Amino acid sequence: MLTLHTKLGPGDERTPFAQLVLPYDQREKCRLRAVLSNGDEVAVFTVRGTVLRDGERMTGPEGQVVQIVAAREPTYLVRCADAHTLLRCAFHLGNRHTQAQVGEGFLRIRKDPVLKEMLQGLQATVAEESAPFEPEAGAYGGGHGHHDGHGPHLLAPVPLRQKIHRPGDVPGAA
Repeated sequence: MLTLHTKLGPGDERTPFAQLVLPYDQREKCRLRAVLSNGDEVAVFTVRGTVLRDGERMTGPEGQVVQIVAAREPTYLVRCADAHTLLRCAFHLGNRHTQAQVGEGFLRIRKDPVLKEMLQGLQATVAEESAPFEPEAGAYGGGHGHHDGHGPHLLAPVPLRQKIHRPGDVPGAA
């Protein structure tokens, strides 16, 4: 089975030999077993909190390159008559910790009838669609997986010595 654990930078021009088509909830998992577009099985290992974005490319110890593709999934496309109403919709979605894709004049969210009713109550037009879902990474998410472009970005390794301090830790106790 092929293993993927390294994101390639934009300067790496190697051609992918297959695609890994995944919905958003699968692209945010740190451990995943899936099937490539060519039928090969693959194991994906990333650091917790990593999101695989549409178009990114990954490789592993075997050296083969795979392109990530955002799968089409059930979503709502939210549009409003003006920017103020769209901003109100975004605020109320954020207040409910709802992941949202922000586009030029629209929001896209996962299909949820309760949220649809709320948005329509705010005077939004909400249309069902099947589309790739690429929500915002969030204020603490480090953007959309941007990379400095200086070679591969290894995702799987974790520092060998990592001390996590918790409020209840007693100094000097080990």
